[in-house]
Amino acid sequence: MTDPCLALLRSRPELAETAAFPFNFDVSRAYHVEDVHLASGASLEPIAGDDTGGTFFLSGGTAVLYASSEGDAVLIADSVGEALEMQIRLPEWCENVTEDLDEEAMRAAVRASDDEAREEYAPDLDGQRAALLSGLGLPQRPLVELFAMTESAARRTEPDHLLLNSDELCAYRLDDSYRMCLRDVVLGPGRKVLRQMRSGDLGAAEEAAADPVLRAGVLRAAQFDRRQADLPLLRPLLEAECAVRTERFEERRLAAVLVALHGQDEDVPPLRSATTGAITDRAGAVAWARAEETRRYGRDIATASEFIWTDLAHRQGRVEHARVALIRMLDDTGPDAALLRELSRALEGIGDHAQAARAQFNLLSLQDTASDRASEAYVLARLERRKGDLPAAGRALGRARAAVGLGGPPPDEGVAGWHRRGLGRLITEQHLELTLAAAETGDAELAYATMEHGDVLLGTIGKESAKALSPLSTRARWAVAALPAPRA
Repeated sequence: MTDPCLALLRSRPELAETAAFPFNFDVSRAYHVEDVHLASGASLEPIAGDDTGGTFFLSGGTAVLYASSEGDAVLIADSVGEALEMQIRLPEWCENVTEDLDEEAMRAAVRASDDEAREEYAPDLDGQRAALLSGLGLPQRPLVELFAMTESAARRTEPDHLLLNSDELCAYRLDDSYRMCLRDVVLGPGRKVLRQMRSGDLGAAEEAAADPVLRAGVLRAAQFDRRQADLPLLRPLLEAECAVRTERFEERRLAAVLVALHGQDEDVPPLRSATTGAITDRAGAVAWARAEETRRYGRDIATASEFIWTDLAHRQGRVEHARVALIRMLDDTGPDAALLRELSRALEGIGDHAQAARAQFNLLSLQDTASDRASEAYVLARLERRKGDLPAAGRALGRARAAVGLGGPPPDEGVAGWHRRGLGRLITEQHLELTLAAAETGDAELAYATMEHGDVLLGTIGKESAKALSPLSTRARWAVAALPAPRA
């Protein structure tokens, strides 16, 4: 459904002309300087432009996002009508308007700026403003309310309205004052429940003990806000962590640290269980906890890894929050192999294979040994295939084959036994998966070529590995057989 204000501008040239000048909302410039999309995958439609090359977009169907031609983007309103009201009543030349002004001071600031605009280029500004507001049926709410609305919108740019360059997948910039603080978002529930537990709320304590995700948040809140009186609250959380015994050990270890630091004899048995026998007495508990605290469970929240918060966000179901933080981190990451690897795996974990492939491509370029190049190349192939770029996946597998010297001598001694190790199986598996994907899309040339390499690999890797891949290879061969033969 078209926004009524936008429909009016598109159907009434006299309104559209006034909106374009002097208020710089030109519906005839509904295009952007480069291809862009929202990280969330929500709809994005250019609806107007300005004389600097910037563009106004309908973001997610109703909200209005403004993107400059210089790579900045910010949410400015929840509807086209609100965006136009701001453009008309608080236009771009009102640079001296700030949130600390009251209504009278803000009106004075706007009048002063309007005087300059009338003198320089818009002598009929008052008439144009009145005609446009009336023609569009817009309200004339207090300026402080209008300013507060645009500030509120800006602070809601993330996570749902993050704009990406479609070619490079880099995010548009957003002023730091409007950026989302993921740490505060994901710690919110845990902090709240911890406060309730400290006040004696038994229901909150039971809820934390029963919910592993909430429990993780409470433990993180307690890590960075420690109280001597918290020990009775921490013991049930440690007990719950020990009872679950999932593959997630991070919170169990954190709970053990927080309890062990109190150095109580009665806590030694559960601590021994939580640490698989590492703790055997009170003195050992304190020493162990202090070492773990120094190594990874410190009290300074400013030094905590951002991956703590992205992981917790993902577990809480806040996938878009995690995505924004990870993309921002990736944009800021230089040639740091360890960080790129962690980003690649984290982005793959939330299902963003395109961004994961971006991180993985950069990671692959940093590898010094043939073995490492082969390992990272097959991962890149998997990510490219999952994001849907099958030719790119094929190129990545070509790099993996080159790294292990398939068909020739290995590039270095470190990769000499690649075919007898798990690396050979993994590279072969990716060839078979790509064959199936290419066949499903009808790309006979890629399917045949990849299966040919797959057959060579199946004859090269160990027998047990080839046997384990037999069901997959059979499916790949049947898929290829159903395709027309590629052109010579």
